[in-house]
Amino acid sequence: MNQLFRQNLVEALVGAAVLAIAVLAVVFFYERTDDSVSDESYLVGAMFDNASGISVGTDVRVSGITVGKVVASTLETEFPFRARVDLAIDDRYALPTDSSASITSEGLLGGNYIALSPGGELESLRDGDEIMNTQGSVDLLGLVGQFINDSGDEGGSSLDDPADAAAEDGDAS
Repeated sequence: MNQLFRQNLVEALVGAAVLAIAVLAVVFFYERTDDSVSDESYLVGAMFDNASGISVGTDVRVSGITVGKVVASTLETEFPFRARVDLAIDDRYALPTDSSASITSEGLLGGNYIALSPGGELESLRDGDEIMNTQGSVDLLGLVGQFINDSGDEGGSSLDDPADAAAEDGDAS
């Protein structure tokens, strides 16, 4: 009976240690991730031709440092069906009014984020302003398909053109 009690006690202590480590890991990772936008932020808008890969909560970065989050994205009908993305930027970062925004990938398999490039103006963006200079996301699969299929060369081979063929014949004589 005494040996059974010791065996159950050891199993209970190991289980308690595993549970304590799991709780500490959850607390550690929760503190390291900052999914919320600061209450002290200002909203700016940006219009993109292609906003694929961007959703609410996507990072907004300057020089690789997160300065805000995407808080909304909608399809505008006033501007020929462009994507409007609203960004919440932390008040600590006063970005110039001529800043530009581009949708960038973290790598081939990484997610997308919005990269802001500060301009040179002295005046800073304020709540409700628009970022005018934008670049949408690049369709990597479309580019790879275009490269593989060589669909950029619509005319085919240059020898298919009679003028090119005549020039080739003229060079040979």
